[in-house]
Amino acid sequence: MNRLNKSIESLGRVATFVQAAESLSFVGASRILGVSASAVGKTIAALEQALGVRLFQRSTRTVRLTTEGELFYERCRKVLDELHDAESMLSQSAELPRGRLRVSLPTIGYRFLVPHLAEFQRLYPQIELDLDFSDRLVDIIEDGFDAVIRSGDLPDSRLMSKHLGPFRFVLCAAPKYLAQHGAPKKIADLADHACLQFRFPTSGKIRGWPFPDNAASPQRSQLSMLTCSNMEAIRALAIEGLGLGYMPDFLASDAIAEGLLEMVSLPLPKDEGQFSVIWPSSRQLSPKIRVFVDFVSSRLFKGARLT
Repeated sequence: MNRLNKSIESLGRVATFVQAAESLSFVGASRILGVSASAVGKTIAALEQALGVRLFQRSTRTVRLTTEGELFYERCRKVLDELHDAESMLSQSAELPRGRLRVSLPTIGYRFLVPHLAEFQRLYPQIELDLDFSDRLVDIIEDGFDAVIRSGDLPDSRLMSKHLGPFRFVLCAAPKYLAQHGAPKKIADLADHACLQFRFPTSGKIRGWPFPDNAASPQRSQLSMLTCSNMEAIRALAIEGLGLGYMPDFLASDAIAEGLLEMVSLPLPKDEGQFSVIWPSSRQLSPKIRVFVDFVSSRLFKGARLT
């Protein structure tokens, strides 16, 4: 029982610390917690003494987290989020899923997710979405994400996943580029075209186009090439008429519908991918993750495909 009491006491200190860290004010934290500012200060001081590190830099006017305090806050925030998830799972009330939901998506993910966010917030107003749009490789567990939307294989056995939908790559160019250079009729014609190349930001490798063996490739292009590590930039460069762009169909669809891009038909092998939503297996029953997974799997990539 003594050990349990100490754990409960430690958890209370952690909750006070997190509130003070988010308020950056002992007075502000005291108002939210319903205690005095001096009580908050004493709790923080006791926590600092127990840890042997300074968590806050204090002055007469400001309170700031130290480097150690910032690291401790991230871990404590995760602990409290997990505790809240556990309480939600065991609750027999009819409360809606709630709490902060940290989701990582590729940079271009805003194109397929953002149009649905208003509906998600209407359905689940007590969920606080924290979206990280980045092409870097993330460790969903170590980096503290609740869910990740990515394409490709999922080798980590600690993760659960659900397919969202397929996409495929299309070759397109601006009408003004095609008017000036003509549309390639066969793969060998690409040697006479500017081909916009995508470089993976994590590995630095060029994403190859799916050419048959011994066929002409963009690497042999006689015109100037542009290479960049952002697929949105490929789209923008193609719209500006700087070359042929090879991009996912969901990224090109709006520009094609508006006449900013035209699809280029070449006998290229199929180049398809699959997006999935991924979450740690230990959190598969979390209400906020469950409703997010159900929502995105029923909404994303359900539109008409480019032909």
